[in-house]
Amino acid sequence: MSTIKEQLIAKFQDRSAHVAILGLGYVGLPLAVVFGEAGFHVTGIDPIAEKVEMLNKGESYVLDVPSAQVTDLVKKGRLNATTDFAALREADAVSICVPTPLRKTGDPDLSFVVSASNELAKHVHAGMVIVLESTTYPGTTRELILPQLEQNSGLKCGKDFFLAFSPERVDPGREDWTTINTPKVVGGITADCLDAAVAWYCQALQKVVPVSSAEVAEMAKLLENTFRMINIGLVNEMAIMCDRLGVDVWDVIEAAATKPFGFMKFTPGPGLGGHCIPIDPLYLSWKLRALNYTAKFIELASEINTNMPRFVVGKTQDALNDRQKPVNGSKILVLGAAYKPDIDDLRESPALDVIGLLMRKGANVSYHDPYIAQISHEGWQMQSVSNLEAAVRQADCVIIVTNHKVYDYPAILKSAQLIIDTRNALGEMGRGNPKVVRL
Repeated sequence: MSTIKEQLIAKFQDRSAHVAILGLGYVGLPLAVVFGEAGFHVTGIDPIAEKVEMLNKGESYVLDVPSAQVTDLVKKGRLNATTDFAALREADAVSICVPTPLRKTGDPDLSFVVSASNELAKHVHAGMVIVLESTTYPGTTRELILPQLEQNSGLKCGKDFFLAFSPERVDPGREDWTTINTPKVVGGITADCLDAAVAWYCQALQKVVPVSSAEVAEMAKLLENTFRMINIGLVNEMAIMCDRLGVDVWDVIEAAATKPFGFMKFTPGPGLGGHCIPIDPLYLSWKLRALNYTAKFIELASEINTNMPRFVVGKTQDALNDRQKPVNGSKILVLGAAYKPDIDDLRESPALDVIGLLMRKGANVSYHDPYIAQISHEGWQMQSVSNLEAAVRQADCVIIVTNHKVYDYPAILKSAQLIIDTRNALGEMGRGNPKVVRL
């Protein structure tokens, strides 16, 4: 007689397994589509009714997922969405893709994970594999998720059901590395848990990388993003130092990047944004504080990156002063609000801090972003200007915060009175131009 694990793996291999995705955002929806395209019946579960309604109509709200792809899967009966967690009763495989933000205090907010786990615990059954994809601190899967599932179900992990962690590696806006071809790290609570999770993911993803434990998988994701956070912090501090020294930091970076070994190119900017790099390393720092250890690199890099919007505002203030204009009362246009180019994601965007700081100094601030029509943040609201050309012409200063490709930078340079270029978006056009201040 075959074991529960063997029966489950057989379901994955013949595509008869029912897949459920908890959380239908930037991570969950692309994953649901990938499994749907691989031939599985996928049910997406999300508490936001508007998302569920859109998906069931075949409409996508994530830029990386075309609506035509969703429509095709819905018509074929491979994808449906619901707000009802009772759908988990029919699921053989469940991926948890819910947000893991930070609280204002800098502590991890695991309320979404806890809520999803509580709902899942009501419906967990024998022959189910569960994978947490939400980024968190090492130990979450084993210390938080596992007890909830076992205590509420009376089932045994590794025997009756299977639990693993596999960090999401989504980079919104990328076309070269996407959900389907980005290597997928997987770590199980037990060896059988790992086998079940790998067997599932292998059916849809091009490369799955098994590791020795859930904790290794959790820590790997934090290492990836801590590496980026620290190196961005380093190059941001280099920009500050070069500013003091009167040296062009962009020339320095390009010169250093000619070395074919021992150097990896990072570029400075107005601050960190997004759902991973500004947040994930602080999960690790928080965990280590509980163990009486200070993650010095993480804390220092976070301090430097967090202060970059103030550095940009200071550069803006100095540039206006050189033109005998105060920040107070000046018309300042922020170009780009998303945290990175060519996406509609506003989470943790440095543009929010730049706008807020300028408003507190009395500036008349407006913004333009082709992907973000309006902003509501910490008590203020703003809509993207409708006439970009007129807004550039009328502004006392234009700050390029997000270098969207759709912008006509030569036209912007021609019309603007003053530009603070925090991304080197103008390139050679901005070099030596008296209207341009480069970061």
